[in-house]
Amino acid sequence: MTDIEIANSIKMRPIKEIAASVGICEDDLELYGNYKAKISNEAIARIEKGQDGKLILVTAVNPTPAGEGKTTTTVGLGMALTKLGKRSVIALREPSLGPVFGIKGGAAGGGYAQVVPMEDINLHFTGDFHAITAANNLLCAMIDNHIQQGNPLDIDPRRILFGRVTDTNDRALRHVVVGLGGKPDGVPREDRFMITVASEIMAILCLSESISDLKSRLGKILVAYSRDGKPVLARDLKAQGAMAALLKDALKPNLVQTLEGTPAIVHGGPFANIAHGCNSIRATKLAIKLSDYAVTEAGFGADLGAEKFFDIKCRFAGLKPSAVVLVATVRSMKYNGGVPLADLKGENVDALVKGSENLKAHIENLKKYGLPVVVAINRFGSDTEAELAKIEEICRDNGADFALSEVFAKGGDGGIELARKVIEACGKPSSFKPIYSDEMSITEKIETVAREIYGADGVTFDDSALKSIKEIESLDPEYSKYPVCIAKTQYSLSDDMKKLGRPRGFNISVREVRLSSGAGFIVVITGAIMTMPGLPKVPAAENIDVDDEGRITGLF
Repeated sequence: MTDIEIANSIKMRPIKEIAASVGICEDDLELYGNYKAKISNEAIARIEKGQDGKLILVTAVNPTPAGEGKTTTTVGLGMALTKLGKRSVIALREPSLGPVFGIKGGAAGGGYAQVVPMEDINLHFTGDFHAITAANNLLCAMIDNHIQQGNPLDIDPRRILFGRVTDTNDRALRHVVVGLGGKPDGVPREDRFMITVASEIMAILCLSESISDLKSRLGKILVAYSRDGKPVLARDLKAQGAMAALLKDALKPNLVQTLEGTPAIVHGGPFANIAHGCNSIRATKLAIKLSDYAVTEAGFGADLGAEKFFDIKCRFAGLKPSAVVLVATVRSMKYNGGVPLADLKGENVDALVKGSENLKAHIENLKKYGLPVVVAINRFGSDTEAELAKIEEICRDNGADFALSEVFAKGGDGGIELARKVIEACGKPSSFKPIYSDEMSITEKIETVAREIYGADGVTFDDSALKSIKEIESLDPEYSKYPVCIAKTQYSLSDDMKKLGRPRGFNISVREVRLSSGAGFIVVITGAIMTMPGLPKVPAAENIDVDDEGRITGLF
């Protein structure tokens, strides 16, 4: 059966029952039908006083076209912990419509390890992304209106930094000209669109812990420079109040369930290759307070999502993870070893050994954060016993515990061994710390991540990037203390997507540096990474349909 057929074959429990299983009463919920709800601010304030459970991060090797199953593993691990009698809560990101209608697919898990209702979660859900899009574009409209209405802040139309967004892949909107048509239609200028998940508003929502924090961060957004070089912030346009009003409900985390009834908090959704790739701080902290074991994930490979989870999210929220699960597959190792996608089903131990350099690099990197690592070997039907034995040997030789995971095919039962290994890892001593300090300069932070995590020899900065760094440092000494959020291809440890495995002898090329002063980090654009993806030759949207009864088909 397809993912959507499996999801539709399961009878969901009312969300009020799921909430009650972790001590949340009906009055604490804002219901969106019978099977999804937002958790009220009052409940969050009360729950925050409880004790903390263990926090487990699920990450992965560099992704391949074959798929590694990181979200599926996250969901399956949470269900397996529940089967072992542990109180478990999962914290995930919300899917973007870009991948849903593009090529990657949704972000609700797969097979018998999904969060449901999967159609709602993968499409409009509770409207959070629409609210983020509206708040972002309201600020853009207020910038252009300010210029049209006399421009008292003397905004330089050539130096407007804040662009518009939409939550679909649309390459035609990467570079646009607005204000055409004559004087009543605004001042003509160049503009750009990003996908909503790359918006600073998305990052702000995920990093804010209250309405007041949200409003403060929104007001700090650097939107433009004046003609004499002075920074113009969103609060100078008096935009933060209206933006916060649009986001007040989106700030509340969403509660759903897995196929087996384990509670799941799904909230926020920045990509890890162009943003910080983690669900909201509020969602993760709630999961920790409501459970013995909170299982969360970070996007794409550990070089992107996990690095940003540790160096940005944990830094801001004061989180201390207990263990890391690194998802790997036989197929991903063979692909990194040079086997074409079409040939991955055939046994090839030699290619697996060659491609395992990628796995080894991620194990080494995760250990640098002072945390125990468990490799989840996500089993596929084409894996042979010889291949599985070899990947286990590689894990053992590199000091990482491991377990076979079959949650896609068997649900929670397929993750029991993994769950036991994770419980054991959470009992081990850890000494978590970020990879760089606040006191390092912006360039030193970028170079540290490039060398320590990507394995680069160094960093090559474009002149325009160095100019931007100097300008950011001159605006406020506090900006130099911000962490860096590096936008890089997810397919390679380098910034060249074609360099698979564990590339060596390369530099990271930084072509652009932007200040996200509301989010509180520095965005670093490397290589050829795009903040607005395009649709593939055959987009997934071509296969999606809905019948007269409202049943959706073709959604994975």
